[in-house]
Amino acid sequence: MDFVLTEKDAPVALEALREQGFRTVTPPEGWLVKAFDEDRLVDLIFRIADNDVTEALLDRAEQMTASAVRLPVLEATDLVISWLIPMSEHACDYGSMLPQVRALREQVDWDRVAAVTQDSPYAFTFLTLLERLGVISHPVNPDGDSKWP
Repeated sequence: MDFVLTEKDAPVALEALREQGFRTVTPPEGWLVKAFDEDRLVDLIFRIADNDVTEALLDRAEQMTASAVRLPVLEATDLVISWLIPMSEHACDYGSMLPQVRALREQVDWDRVAAVTQDSPYAFTFLTLLERLGVISHPVNPDGDSKWP
């Protein structure tokens, strides 16, 4: 399970999980902390691709029900951006993203995705692939707001 939170909230969340019996770990990566309930992993992510998680990102989250629990979930546009920004020549698996993006396609502001990721050749290539496959029904316009998160 992955949770996104601000860096200032990470120690509080980690301590709360520790008090509930989770084993906690601070890995060297510097963008998340981890908690384990036996072999079940919880990632507490406070930085996505060198971008600090902000209150604005969390404010855009949508309330959804998962197993009868209402939770804030990153909006589809932010989720897709969070997948595309880290892409590089060493991490560029379009095949695993394609089914997820197909499922979310109507919920995503593709122009905003294009604006935020416009400096990434890997994101540009993925958006072009989505256009060619008909997942996106029109060419994206990267001229919008590129601020993220």
